[in-house]
Amino acid sequence: MSNELVPAESPANKFEVFKPMFPHEEDLNVLDGVERAGFRLVRRMNTGAWKVFWTFCQRHIGSLWIYLATYNLMNVFGIENVSSSDPDRPLLLVSNHRSFFDMYTISSVIFRRTPRPVTLFFPVRAKFFYDNPVGWFVNLVMGWWAMYPPFFREEKEARKRQFDKFSVRELIRICSIGRGHVIGFHTEGKRNLREDPYSFLPAQPGIGKVLFEARPQVIPVFVTGLINDLPKQVLGNWTGGEKVRIWFGEPIDLSGFYEKRDSIRTHKEIADYLMEKIGELGDKDKDWVEQGKKHE
Repeated sequence: MSNELVPAESPANKFEVFKPMFPHEEDLNVLDGVERAGFRLVRRMNTGAWKVFWTFCQRHIGSLWIYLATYNLMNVFGIENVSSSDPDRPLLLVSNHRSFFDMYTISSVIFRRTPRPVTLFFPVRAKFFYDNPVGWFVNLVMGWWAMYPPFFREEKEARKRQFDKFSVRELIRICSIGRGHVIGFHTEGKRNLREDPYSFLPAQPGIGKVLFEARPQVIPVFVTGLINDLPKQVLGNWTGGEKVRIWFGEPIDLSGFYEKRDSIRTHKEIADYLMEKIGELGDKDKDWVEQGKKHE
């Protein structure tokens, strides 16, 4: 047998798209039995041929039903910024967080309106999605298993932070290398339930650490108009619900921050800067809404 390297696009290794890391035994031991089972299952679904299959489902099934549920309401701006990004380098989308469906809707637009390859990852809080079989099912039907890697940071048991150290390493690796990798990240860390869509929760420094280590492409996203009531959201597509607006900004240059010391302070500065860029897109949306009112 020849020892010649096989090109990445060759059918011989087309399923070697992504092979997740596996935590050390001491990392897994801090989780209970259900959590370990949930992690092993989702990790498997994000490996090799399985990941290829679920990506196919995301592109051809998931994005279609989201389109059918929003096409009368959807308004997209700046999608060319995603189209022109380098598919050979991971792309991190940093977005505000208003509803459960923000990243699914954003990713569906990318699937349907750009030609670039897309392999999705949505880092997620592990509570419910990894400690409950119902959460596993939601991960399947909503994200086609893309909610990976998990973080247990909100658990009261500090020992579970040991596993989160693994998840940070895994997320850094996903953001460092991988053709077509698109990672959706909410800079605020959790849903913002305030009525004002243009106000934000404080940016969390964790994303700054990931960016400092991984150096992926970064595009800010502002999304508004989605609600947390799924039946009402879908019905609104035909009864005149609020317009959904998704704004993709230009790539963010973080080189100045990378020249600083690797510290929590620098990480927080990066996170705050990302939130500032998301806010600028929010200002554009506010102007767009005002212009629409003038023409009514």
